[in-house]
Amino acid sequence: MEIPPKFFGMKLEKAALEVLKSIYEDSIDDKLGYVIAVISIEEVGLGKIVKRNPSTIHPVKFRILSFIPEVQEVINGKVTEVTQFGVFVRVGPLEGLIHVSQVMDDYVDYDKVRGALIGREKGRIVEMGDNVRVRVVSVGKLKGLMTLSKQKVALTMRQPGLGKLDWLKEESENAKI
Repeated sequence: MEIPPKFFGMKLEKAALEVLKSIYEDSIDDKLGYVIAVISIEEVGLGKIVKRNPSTIHPVKFRILSFIPEVQEVINGKVTEVTQFGVFVRVGPLEGLIHVSQVMDDYVDYDKVRGALIGREKGRIVEMGDNVRVRVVSVGKLKGLMTLSKQKVALTMRQPGLGKLDWLKEESENAKI
């Protein structure tokens, strides 16, 4: 990694940590996944000076916290927004979209005033703040370093064991009767 001259007065480990955080945190890497945080510096090797480059170049070993969503993975999340075309759900450090056709096995109406999707037959409601269990349907291809806001993740709630957690609890209790 390169450590720019503005960090030369700092301890080497602290400078390396600052540079790595600015490069990796809140980004997506095709090998590392969603990098949530740079946790620690394990080792910073002896630096080299390269002609026409004001920075020093160091080999570095470091630890990160990352998240890589897998297709077919089931995960709990929280509804962050409801629109006419679907529901946005926060799962870990990212937000995914559940298309309106994948929210429930029912015809769905959008209540703009309430900001909710409502099932016509069963009367089930999905609105902001609801806790849900979803399955990852697709993950956009990770290309180099990019920010989380540019990543596309498609989700579904239309299968057994998925949906609003209140619905699942209700179904479980009804099955016991």
